[in-house]
Amino acid sequence: MKYRFSRYLRFLIFLGDILVLNGLFVTLYFTGHFVVDTWQRSWFLFLGILNVSWLVIIFYTNPYKVSRVFNFVKIIGEIVYTVFQHFLVTCTAIYLLDFELVHKWGPPLVYSVFLFFVLLWRLMFFYFLQIYRSRGYNFRSVVVIGYGAISRQMEYFFKMHPEHGYRFMGFFDDGHTNPKILGKVSEIEAYLKSNPTDEIYCCLPYIKYGAIKKIIDIGEERFIKVKLIADYRAFSFKGLELERYDHIPVLNVTSMPLDDRRNQVMKRAFDLIFSGFLTIIIFSWLFPLIALAIKLDSRGPVFFRQRRTGQNNNEFWCLKFRTMQVNDQSDHQQASRNDSRITRIGNFLRKTSLDELPQFLNVLGGEMSVVGPRPHMLKHTEEYSKVIGKFMARHFVKPGVTGLAQSKGYRGETKTILDMKNRVKLDRFYIENWSFLLDIKIIIQTVFELLRGSEKAY
Repeated sequence: MKYRFSRYLRFLIFLGDILVLNGLFVTLYFTGHFVVDTWQRSWFLFLGILNVSWLVIIFYTNPYKVSRVFNFVKIIGEIVYTVFQHFLVTCTAIYLLDFELVHKWGPPLVYSVFLFFVLLWRLMFFYFLQIYRSRGYNFRSVVVIGYGAISRQMEYFFKMHPEHGYRFMGFFDDGHTNPKILGKVSEIEAYLKSNPTDEIYCCLPYIKYGAIKKIIDIGEERFIKVKLIADYRAFSFKGLELERYDHIPVLNVTSMPLDDRRNQVMKRAFDLIFSGFLTIIIFSWLFPLIALAIKLDSRGPVFFRQRRTGQNNNEFWCLKFRTMQVNDQSDHQQASRNDSRITRIGNFLRKTSLDELPQFLNVLGGEMSVVGPRPHMLKHTEEYSKVIGKFMARHFVKPGVTGLAQSKGYRGETKTILDMKNRVKLDRFYIENWSFLLDIKIIIQTVFELLRGSEKAY
């Protein structure tokens, strides 16, 4: 097969990363902006640590798994995770080996630049690889066994996405006649003898078990990859994960991005950094001012604590600034427009969402996340779970200070069941499609939503 270099892709990606890593730090050295002071031969030692730690990290995380049908968002997430791990190792080495920093903010600034160039290099590489394949190079010839709705969708996918580098040859099927059907399933072996083929896709709904086993044996003899296609299109969750119970393959149809430990670490690290920064830089002076205003405006505590539903349906104490007169209905009656219980300063805090700021303390405590489905009072969780399908699925992840629904303007009182259904729909979309970039996007959209103001905020 001409123009086949897929086996070299991992090495090329690794080589590019190493060049970016060393190129950046060597450039910093010769321009006098190195991360650590270069006494004696310490910069050689430091550069050696950078390279060895990168090798160890990629050995364990294996970020160079190359798939033809890749996702740019997933690639970005893996890069961010790998660079963040390398950053932690570098900071640990600086501390343990007593390197003297040129500037205390040197490592995070340099690694921000490093992340930018690694992302740029990787995305450019995969972008040009897609262009190269779309022009007919580095392709793989494929045939599909079994003819039906799912196999026709596979044909459509291959033809509509030439950038993945698949060349569709035709179908093999016993029960249909079609110009695209190359022959019966039993004739596949004869076809392979005279037609170079790289991959065979078997559609399980249309093939008998015995035929599949024979096709797999033929594929192994001829070094052809055989892949099985099951029709799970009706399932709402995008995450499908294959698990093994001894020799029994089990397909998990409710797998989510945040089931991945790496994604959990990345999200938690961001929560701690973001919330810690706000607490030190802003809340240290803003909280006392708000607390004083609340105390001068009405009697009662500064903070309002309420039991709410958290991850996996576990209850937790959710914190807010008190915006109402102390009353006995706060755990049962939701605030509404012109609610007589709301104080003057409380009205301002609600309209600006400043009353939610103490929830960043919940984030630091691990009960909430910066971004996630908003937590509801226990009464609402009980009520809505009975009338809204899959309502409880929104509790697969930690609740958030803000969420996708809030960034889209769904704030304040939920007057109708339809309002809550729309929120739940957005919450489920967030859970099924989570990415680090989606969190950043939601935060930015939330800020714009707050600046623009909303009539629903009361």
